[in-house]
Amino acid sequence: MDILRFATAGSVDDGKSTLIGRLLFDSKSIFEDQLESVERTSADRGEEYTNLALLTDGLRAEREQGITIDVAYRYFATPRRKFIIADTPGHIQYTRNMVTGASTADLAIILVDARKGILEQSRRHAFLTTLLQVPHLVVAVNKMDLVDYDQDVYEQIVDEFTAFASKLEVTDLTFVPISALHGDNVVERSVNMPWYEGSSLLHHLEHVHIASDRNLIDVRFPVQYVIRPHASTDPDLHDFRGYAGQVAGGVLKPGDEVVHLPSGLTTTITHIDGPHGPVAEAYAPMSVTLRLADDIDISRGDMIARPHNRPESAQDLDAMVCWMTPDRPLSPRMKLVIKHTTRTAKAMVKELHYRLDVNTLHRDEQAERLSLNEIGRVSLRVTQPLFVDDYGRNRLTGGFILIDEATHNTVAAGMITSAR
Repeated sequence: MDILRFATAGSVDDGKSTLIGRLLFDSKSIFEDQLESVERTSADRGEEYTNLALLTDGLRAEREQGITIDVAYRYFATPRRKFIIADTPGHIQYTRNMVTGASTADLAIILVDARKGILEQSRRHAFLTTLLQVPHLVVAVNKMDLVDYDQDVYEQIVDEFTAFASKLEVTDLTFVPISALHGDNVVERSVNMPWYEGSSLLHHLEHVHIASDRNLIDVRFPVQYVIRPHASTDPDLHDFRGYAGQVAGGVLKPGDEVVHLPSGLTTTITHIDGPHGPVAEAYAPMSVTLRLADDIDISRGDMIARPHNRPESAQDLDAMVCWMTPDRPLSPRMKLVIKHTTRTAKAMVKELHYRLDVNTLHRDEQAERLSLNEIGRVSLRVTQPLFVDDYGRNRLTGGFILIDEATHNTVAAGMITSAR
């Protein structure tokens, strides 16, 4: 079975945690003791119903305030597919957490409260999901029970969001009217909304096609570790030299000719080893070990690609950056550490081109800095060449993080738009 990674997003109190709790509960993916704990906590708090949001809101501060603060990951499976859920916060001050959760997602669910309609955070999260190139977007119009399952309310939200989405690069947009509290259209179709002709949310998650979303053309294999067992008792391992990493793009097979970067030397793949033994081919996002025909000086941070299809080797990058720290703002001439695939280097902010207002999409070209949760376009200069692609072509080789040299904290996430 394949794995679908999806993130939930939206404004505060739109019901993200409740929706995930409902998915887990109705798909029978929680243990009895977990359910008993949630029922007991709900009763202690005087709530009239079992608060399924408690299944994901694990921090004490989250339960006390009834909000999501950190990204909560949950796992469940149906007979058709496995799922990894990232429950992301709705508050504006936790936008950085939402970026973290959506950065690896195949699909994003943006919840909209049917009573409130499209809010500022709804637009913000929709823009961020398209900026992060999340291929599939589902707008779940929640709390339909509180508007008497009114079709006109749903249609008005659909029209408003569709108009906003026309300004963005949305490749696949789906709308589903739901009630996470009562389970309408979450796992099973609802009898309360006979006017809705689409599928339930879980049915859509099970059947959305994600195989073609990954780049299977451009071979990209960032080397993470060199494996040398040196087992003198086993003659097969005595001269073993393997290069471990996660395939970031393309398809690799034994016998394929590849090129090592930065040296430019070509060789041939002789074996591909997976976690459970040899494999006939490797593709994203598999983690494998490559064995090559020739002894080449390869180390962590290097890249293996096709001789006639190489990534850009660049030290000057233009990128969209989301600033994630309140400690200090991003400003020109700032020195940072860049982490791109498995390569780490020092970087300097050459220029801040503009700060982007994610609500109006206005570009403030007079901006001199980026503060917490703000997004802008910057130019970076890196001390050593990075092997990159545009983020729109490959999210793994087109994305990076920036790290504070002094504190070693991650201060920004970036998406490469061009390199030279």
